[in-house]
Amino acid sequence: MSTKERLIEGALVTLRKEGIAGVSARTIAATAGVNQALVFYHFGSVDELLAEACVAATTARLAAYRERFAAVRSMRELLDVGRALHEEERELGNVTILAQLLAGSQTDPKLAPATARALNMWTAEIETVLTRLLADSPVAEVLDPPGLARAVAAGFVGIELYEGVDRAGAEAALAALERLAVLVEVADSLGPVARRALRSKLRRA
Repeated sequence: MSTKERLIEGALVTLRKEGIAGVSARTIAATAGVNQALVFYHFGSVDELLAEACVAATTARLAAYRERFAAVRSMRELLDVGRALHEEERELGNVTILAQLLAGSQTDPKLAPATARALNMWTAEIETVLTRLLADSPVAEVLDPPGLARAVAAGFVGIELYEGVDRAGAEAALAALERLAVLVEVADSLGPVARRALRSKLRRA
């Protein structure tokens, strides 16, 4: 592992253990087992290191899920993948990292672009799947795949953070998303005449 990779990993581990308030060149370097001057040599600042760590972690996690996303054939399957992703990310401590970066972005504008980029990477992946799933659905125009992708991504972020204080409430939110998937499946199962009537009514609405 190169020094840069060790520092990126050290930043992620430090975020998990210490939170954004405990992150510094010293704590990251200590976790990575290198001299803290190397933080500034390789990244220029702690903020730049955190930004690169955020994007690197998201890229790695997306790569691990890309095949699963590509294999999804229904809204319900997409939510199943989302549930699996949710559980795995929580076990890996990545929910903590996201929460800390979001918190840090509120007071440190240098972190906001990288955090937004990471969230947009997930959103783009979800949008690709939704566009494919809803291509022939009578509800596609109303649901708006790009907007729905952002709502789903934001919803899962919120659920991940919400779960820490109210696990039952987070489960209820996931169940509500599953009921939306059922509604889409019902609409997609309608016959041609009913589908045209539904499209017409939705457009007027």
